Amino acid sequence: MSLPFILGCSSSKLTRDERLFFNDSPPFGFILFQRNCNNKTQVRELIYNLRESVDHFAPIFIDQEGGRVQRLKEPVWRKAPTSASFGKIFKVNEELASQLVFQNARLIAEELQVLGIDVNCAPVLDLFEGNANCIIGDRAFSSDPRATSILGKSFVKGLESGGVAPVVKHIPGHGRAEVDSHLALPKIEAEPTILKKSDFIPFVDLNDSPAAMTGHLLFDKIDSIKPVTISPDIISHIIREYIGFQGLLISDDISMAALTGDLSLIAKNVLSAGCDIILHCNGNLSEMKKIVEQNQEFGVLAKKRVDEFVINLTKLKKQKKDIDYMTELNSFNYAFAKYL
Repeated sequence: MSLPFILGCSSSKLTRDERLFFNDSPPFGFILFQRNCNNKTQVRELIYNLRESVDHFAPIFIDQEGGRVQRLKEPVWRKAPTSASFGKIFKVNEELASQLVFQNARLIAEELQVLGIDVNCAPVLDLFEGNANCIIGDRAFSSDPRATSILGKSFVKGLESGGVAPVVKHIPGHGRAEVDSHLALPKIEAEPTILKKSDFIPFVDLNDSPAAMTGHLLFDKIDSIKPVTISPDIISHIIREYIGFQGLLISDDISMAALTGDLSLIAKNVLSAGCDIILHCNGNLSEMKKIVEQNQEFGVLAKKRVDEFVINLTKLKKQKKDIDYMTELNSFNYAFAKYL
């Protein structure tokens, strides 16, 4: 039986201590970062060893958005375009932009699934805000909710067509943040009426996505004390009720500086607030041991959502449509270059 965590490891090889820890405290899944990915053979071996360390099917997650955020780097892997570049094309030709996003996501799915990676923490559905911190910036498709929804749906469909599950992020919207949540807690002061007409829209439009990741954000006019990830009010009333998202809810990385205090207590608060799974990314073994100490079980609803997520992932893999990767890549590059 797995525990409600997605965890990282420290390097490109699984250490003996990590293997023993994962065997004793098996997480639901694992997440890979650049430090874990040197070449294709090494990544496949690492994934094999991660899966062998637990007694259940453990999905492998990664952030492969394109642009600045992709853990599989050149020259071994393709550098995918930024989301913002598709937003620029959308202003000229909406249909083509949507097709290119689908094609790009399908290529990403192919690049992931041949390694054994099951889940991509993308697309970003946050809106671009010119006066905000650059942590989102060109990771966003657009400042326009409609464009973001259309392109986000195309990205989701592209991943799923390739047998990879998407995780939309950062629910309910990170675009307005004036500080980087990796470094401090952003405070969003916009009124709920404004957010419902802008930031929340793409998440409402994609509320049937299989999984979503929270943003560590303080929405001052909704919950002035607790950031989203540990706010029962926001998770219940905004994410679950208003947005209507009923899929698997994953916290953003709890080792980020936006959340302060004892990690074990943070982890406990994340689950009690209504997140289904805790994400911890930095591969620090002592931190991972600390967060699992008092956080050992899935809640009833969380277990139901986890089971549904795995069933959906299995279906995606079975329904995967094969492509000729090089033909698809050449077609994409030709069409993309014509517009940028």
